Amino acid sequence: MTAPITQDVLTIPRKTAEGETPNLIGMTREQLRAALIAHGTPEKQAKMREGQVWQWLYYWGAREFTQMTNLSKDYRAFLDRTFQIKLPEVVTRQVSADGTRKYLLRIDGGHEVEAVYIPEEGRGTLCISSQVGCTLTCSFCHTGTQKLVRNLTPAEIVGQVMVARDDLGEWPEPGQPKPEERLISNVVLMGMGEPLYNFDNVRDAMKIVMDGEGISLSRRRITLSTSGIVPEIARTAEEIGCLLAVSFHATTDAVRDRLVPVNKKWNIETLLGALRDYPRLSNSERITFEYVMLKDVNDSDEDARRLVKLIRGIPAKINLIPFNEWPGAPYQRSDWERIEAFADIIFKAGYASPIRTPRGEDIMAACGQLKSATERGRKSRAEIAAEAGQ
Repeated sequence: MTAPITQDVLTIPRKTAEGETPNLIGMTREQLRAALIAHGTPEKQAKMREGQVWQWLYYWGAREFTQMTNLSKDYRAFLDRTFQIKLPEVVTRQVSADGTRKYLLRIDGGHEVEAVYIPEEGRGTLCISSQVGCTLTCSFCHTGTQKLVRNLTPAEIVGQVMVARDDLGEWPEPGQPKPEERLISNVVLMGMGEPLYNFDNVRDAMKIVMDGEGISLSRRRITLSTSGIVPEIARTAEEIGCLLAVSFHATTDAVRDRLVPVNKKWNIETLLGALRDYPRLSNSERITFEYVMLKDVNDSDEDARRLVKLIRGIPAKINLIPFNEWPGAPYQRSDWERIEAFADIIFKAGYASPIRTPRGEDIMAACGQLKSATERGRKSRAEIAAEAGQ
């Protein structure tokens, strides 16, 4: 007799489409074990089987059950009949002159999202998406011009990491020592979408990425970027514990209302109040404030001094981002001398103020430029709901 399975456990082990078997990718450990039991694995074996399958999926990067050679042939055949290993499909892969790689990925329903790999000396950062489109309509962000279609599932979020590892050849070779150098050393949730509007799925995906018996990225190697969804900030500290970045971009509510419209719901004072608790809650070293430099909008000396005053008392660094212009953008990049003067004021006040080097601009992969080519992303929510029969 199998143990009862709660409704919470069943949220991931479900058919993803008519006639499809459950996808093991994206299940938490608890969900994976419950799915194995539900489909006939004896409970006494389930914990061991869960560990074996988990390691094949997330440590070795197995794509076929036949590769799982420490399982019996009969059990491999059972897994093959019962489950699938399904990742996003790579539609296009573009490589920038600076080595940046942009992936256009197709997921269930024919939707498309983008992920970007940025190689740097001594590290490699993968920027991943959490939603198809975005609901925030930040006026400087190209992604924000695409309507929200839906949240990504845990499988679709962790699948971006796995696809990039495939492309980079980063999975260990069976029988060989694990490479010491990691090509993907950092993951940032800074792609399409607002991660905190898809909290549960992002949390479960990041638990998979952080698990020590698989991909095994430290929580300090994962940064979640939010525009300021205040009610979810404490949950992020408690349930994920990763580093936090905030799309700040302005020093007055009047300007931030225009640049980041969610500010009308949770203004600067409310947001900063939540952030003051975050380093303590998650044991993070500091909050990263992202600040896009827009000519004659938010780049004055007065803005710099006001920014320093606002964040006083918060362990922080300020990433200054030269605006990455896109066709039809309503703003211009601040002059380089202006950016440097702004950075100097912040630095002299005691805060790190690195100026981010624009990467992948020639393939529209730079910060704020991601926007998939999917036709569905341009449909209204009413059209999407009608098609879904809602």
